[in-house]
Amino acid sequence: MATAYGAAATTVIPNDPKIRVHSFIGFKPSHSLAFNRNPHVFLVPKLTPSVIRAVSTPVKPDTAAETKRSKVEIIKEGSNYIRYPLNEELLTDAPNINEAATQLIKFHGSYQQYNRDERGAKSYSFMLRTKNPCGKVTNKLYLTMDDLADQFGIGTLRLTTRQTFQLHGVLKKDLKTVMSSIIRSMGSTLGACGDLNRNVLAPAAPIARKDYLFAQETAENIAALLTPQSGFYYDMWVDGERIMTAEPPEVVKARNDNTHGTNFPDSPEPIYGTQFLPRKFKIAVTVPGDNSVDILTNDIGVVVVTDENGEPQGFNIYVGGGMGRTHRLETTFPRLGEPLGYVPKEDILYAIKAIVVTQRDNGRRDDRKYSRMKYLINSWGIEKFRSVMERNLSLSVSCLSGNLRVTWDGMNREMVVYIVGSM
Repeated sequence: MATAYGAAATTVIPNDPKIRVHSFIGFKPSHSLAFNRNPHVFLVPKLTPSVIRAVSTPVKPDTAAETKRSKVEIIKEGSNYIRYPLNEELLTDAPNINEAATQLIKFHGSYQQYNRDERGAKSYSFMLRTKNPCGKVTNKLYLTMDDLADQFGIGTLRLTTRQTFQLHGVLKKDLKTVMSSIIRSMGSTLGACGDLNRNVLAPAAPIARKDYLFAQETAENIAALLTPQSGFYYDMWVDGERIMTAEPPEVVKARNDNTHGTNFPDSPEPIYGTQFLPRKFKIAVTVPGDNSVDILTNDIGVVVVTDENGEPQGFNIYVGGGMGRTHRLETTFPRLGEPLGYVPKEDILYAIKAIVVTQRDNGRRDDRKYSRMKYLINSWGIEKFRSVMERNLSLSVSCLSGNLRVTWDGMNREMVVYIVGSM
C-alpha cells in the first residue's frame, strides 16, 4: 500500500503518516446491535483536494464559494432538470445526439454507443438499462424486455451484476417506443445511469426469513426515497403521464423532512437540486452471512441487525466503497467501505439521506475522476465524515456508535460462495 495518492491539481506530500484507513473486520452475527469504532488500521498517504460544493446546495452560513466545475456540472445546471437539449435532440433526423444530450440521457437510463470496429461513418445505437430494486422483475416486464430485444435490439437481453437488464442496439428513432413500453409494463430505466443513486441491491433469493424480507423491503424504500421527483423522465418518454405505484408514507416523510436544512425548498428535486450528485452513487442492503451484493464495494452498505428471535432491530452502515479507478493514474484507486455506525430501523431512511446530502454538498465537482464518495472519505477520514453527516441527522453520536464489537467467522468462505461478479 505504498502508492502515493493525491488530488489531480494538488501536490502529493509523501511523508504524511497520520492518515488512518480502516480495514474490514466483518459483520457482527445477526444478534449483534452495533460494531466497533476502532478496527485495525494501516497507513496510506492522504488525498488533499479542495472542497467543491454543489452549485445549488441549500444556503448555509459556512457554504464556500464555488471555484471550479466540470463540463458535466455546467450541462446539468442548464438542462431544466435533465430535459434540455435532450428533448430537442431526440426530434432531429440525425442518428445520434450531441455531447450535452449524451450526458443527460444517462439520467434516463441510456448510453449512446457506436461500433468501434467499423471504419468510416459511425453506426450509432443506444443501450438501455433497467432499474430493478433488489432484483425483482414481474412476469409482464420480463416478457416485454424479451420482446423489445428481438424487435428493437440485437436479439439478446443481458443481466448485470447490479440486478438489472441491459438492452443493446436500440436506434434513436425507436427510443421513445422502447422506453414507453418499459414504463407501461411497470418497469423503469430512470436513474439506472447518471449522477444519482443507481439500482439498490439486496439478496434476490426468495428466502422467506424475516431478515431477508426486511432487507428487500428496505432496499425498495431507499430506492423510492432517492428517485428523482421533477418528472423529466415521464415528460420525455410518455408525454408527462405518471405511471407509478404509491409510495410508503415513511418514504414521503423522510424525503420531505427539512429539519436540518438538507432540502431545496420549493424545488421539484428536494434532495438532488439542479446539480444532482457529483457522480454515480451505489447502495446495497444485505443480511449477515450473505455477501451476494458485494456489500463493501458500494458507496453505502447496509446490513440488517436482528435480535435473538430474528426480529430486525436496525442496521450497521458501511460507507466509502468503490472498485473503479482510472488506468495508469495512481491517484485513483479502488476502496472498500468502512464502518460508519449503527442506526435503529426507524431511522434508516434519514441516515441514508444524510449520507447522500453530505456527498452532494462536499463531493468534488471539478474533476470527475475524484468525485465518488470514497475520495471524500479518504480525504476527510471517517470521523470527520461521521461528524458532518450527523449535522444532517437527528441522531447523536451514541446512537450511531454502539458498544459491541463486530466479528465475522468465515468471511473468506462466504465471499467465495456468494460473490458472482465484480461491481
